[in-house]
Amino acid sequence: MSWDYKPGDVLVLRKQHPCGSSSWEVLRLGSDVRLLCTGCGRMITLSRRDLDRRVKAVEKKVGVKLS
Repeated sequence: MSWDYKPGDVLVLRKQHPCGSSSWEVLRLGSDVRLLCTGCGRMITLSRRDLDRRVKAVEKKVGVKLS
């Protein structure tokens, strides 16, 4: 399944980060995606293919109001 990401979206990945958080903010898109851990601030870069496999849910979409 291919997701549609935008910078600022918060993603929930399948495995937890060692800091205990599983939420990541999308910082940059391209052939690779740069993510920022919302728990500790660590930045990682994943290929889109790897990210598509690891995403469990999109927690917050930028520009979409949740009522």
